Amino acid sequence: MFKALLELASHEVHDAADGPAGIELVGAVEPDIAFVDIGLPGVDGYEVARRLREHHKVLCLVAMSGYGQSEDRRKAVEAGFDMHLLKPVDPDRLSAIIAALPPRRLGQVANGRVGDGLA
Repeated sequence: MFKALLELASHEVHDAADGPAGIELVGAVEPDIAFVDIGLPGVDGYEVARRLREHHKVLCLVAMSGYGQSEDRRKAVEAGFDMHLLKPVDPDRLSAIIAALPPRRLGQVANGRVGDGLA
């Protein structure tokens, strides 16, 4: 459903099934924003963010998680995420995040979430 929401808003969306595939996808596609599920199989979302930050300093990274305690948010920031969203994501909040991106960052949206999530 998350991917469908973005596509309905006319965004180009790419997704990956796990952490390593998401890291590879970001390198190949060079999206403006990446939504990363914290609970990815294999390599979790925190590690994905750390690895992406090594080579993609200006990429907007958004953590997506079912956990929203202050400790969860702190861990997301420490890993390199710009934002932490609680699932299920509010469509209006999602639109506001994308609308707030600087113009040079509005192009592709990648999704590294299992199923219909973004990377």
